[in-house]
Amino acid sequence: MAATRVQEFILFTLGKWFEEANKKIVGKPLEVSISKTIFIGLVKKAEFARKQSRALYKNLEILEKKKLISYANKELMLTARGRKLYATIDSRVSPYVDVVSRLRERDASKYTKKVQTVFKA
Repeated sequence: MAATRVQEFILFTLGKWFEEANKKIVGKPLEVSISKTIFIGLVKKAEFARKQSRALYKNLEILEKKKLISYANKELMLTARGRKLYATIDSRVSPYVDVVSRLRERDASKYTKKVQTVFKA
């Protein structure tokens, strides 16, 4: 059973959070973890999704039933299947994210010699 677009989004968000959080402890024998409630709070506070907390919780439960994530000892983790799906989603999305980040890090008009402006109609 394939994951829906919303479930893929939740999985991608969780995977990207793990990726970014683990960058801070590279080279140490440590790994970050997060509970369901803290992850749901993160998604709500960062406004990644406008869903209610209960809907996010249900999506995490469905991902757990599909064996894409595991929840043991009050810690969310991606399973091997979950990491594989995350890598697929990331490779599909990363070119778009790269374009946005490059345009934001430097003024878009700096990439061209001349920029033409016209009056709005």
